[in-house]
Amino acid sequence: MESLLSNFLAKYNYWVYIGLVMIGMYAMIAKRNLVKKIIGMNIVQTAVILFYVSIGAKQGKTIPIIAHGHEEAGHHAAQAMDYISPLPHVLMLTAIVVSVATLGVALALAIKIYRQYGTLEEDEIALRINEP
Repeated sequence: MESLLSNFLAKYNYWVYIGLVMIGMYAMIAKRNLVKKIIGMNIVQTAVILFYVSIGAKQGKTIPIIAHGHEEAGHHAAQAMDYISPLPHVLMLTAIVVSVATLGVALALAIKIYRQYGTLEEDEIALRINEP
């Protein structure tokens, strides 16, 4: 029992991401308001970004920059395991830009839908589309 609790507490960040994804998916599936669905989508995107940033970090490691230039670099070879990989962080910067762009387009579409139908509720929009 003690081991299970210590494992749970050691990986608390993963449980936070799982919770955020579940909240976002619930909002996208269960809610009928388009703005609430967009917020749910944004929560899922944020959870994925946080997840990738957290798995890119290593305890006790440093950034991949040689501190003293080429003079000391010749004395010993750099070990890749001593450095944090910048790739997940760089990819997440791109994901943040895509997330902001997706949010902007989704909100612009929501405004367009509101102007055309006068509501953001899915049920009411479906009724108005099917009217003759």
